[in-house]
Amino acid sequence: MDHVRWGILGAAKLARTTMAQACQVAEGGTFAALATRDRAKAAPFVALNPDLRVHDSYDALLADPEIDAVYIPLPNHMHVEWTIKALEAGKPVLVEKPLGMNVADYDKVIEARDRTGLTTVEAFMIPHHPQWQKARELYREGAIGKLVNVTASFSYDNRNEASNIRNRVETGGGAIPDIGVYIFGSVRLVTGEEPEELHDVRIRRENGVDVWAHVTARFPSFQYAGMVSMRAAPWQEVTFHGEGGVMRLVAPFNPRVFGEARVMLSRVDHRGGGSEVTEWRYPTADHYVAQIEAFNRCLLEGAEVTVPLEFGRGTQEMIDRVYAAERGV
Repeated sequence: MDHVRWGILGAAKLARTTMAQACQVAEGGTFAALATRDRAKAAPFVALNPDLRVHDSYDALLADPEIDAVYIPLPNHMHVEWTIKALEAGKPVLVEKPLGMNVADYDKVIEARDRTGLTTVEAFMIPHHPQWQKARELYREGAIGKLVNVTASFSYDNRNEASNIRNRVETGGGAIPDIGVYIFGSVRLVTGEEPEELHDVRIRRENGVDVWAHVTARFPSFQYAGMVSMRAAPWQEVTFHGEGGVMRLVAPFNPRVFGEARVMLSRVDHRGGGSEVTEWRYPTADHYVAQIEAFNRCLLEGAEVTVPLEFGRGTQEMIDRVYAAERGV
């Protein structure tokens, strides 16, 4: 194999606006096939690649011998089923987050991955962005000293989109499954720590779907507060507050859409008092393309998966604990 031929299951919005193009332009691969029964939905994908193979069912795409890997952007409740089907059809998989709706779902896919021996990755794209790579580097170098507190927030407003899968219980909707993976997973990514205790969990639901949540927790070496909402003005930011400085990540989750990705480091200036501020800016980096390129390297060069499913399982474990706390368990 000299390049990876990608197939996409379903004409989801993220696939149309972002991931199909990422598959097409990423080094080492090409966007080769789409599965959808709706030819009208296929049109913008065909415009991207006039030679695109369009299948009228997911099973037909999985049976296509000309496809080397599949990307699955289906509604959350369908991820596990179709990931396992793809693996059993011999196709490596990149599946949208959240991979599953609970830890047991992750265990099922991990078992299928291990049984088939095929590359299986959850599309948690931020570790591929230089902004987060810089944040990990600075933290591990001790740039902010002993970590004291972390705050993370991610919000948008889709209250007028009743049909949106994120607003529907039956499709695995909710703010926590959609964006909680970022405010929880990103902190775990940088610090390498797991929550020891949840102090407080507040969740507001509409029609059974969590539309706002605030969580405070104790990690081994710091305190944490995180908020997600689908009913608030768009905002995203993560701040790591240490004894010797503060590291703030601007537009940390979907840069270029929300704004320019930046890492701002403010450290105590012991020479003359006040603060010494350093900033790193990433106006053009595309973590979606980088994610596909990393996957391609796994298939073409035998590279290690950047973030294994076990990491996503750890984030889901935190999510499961948040829901259990809501229930008083």
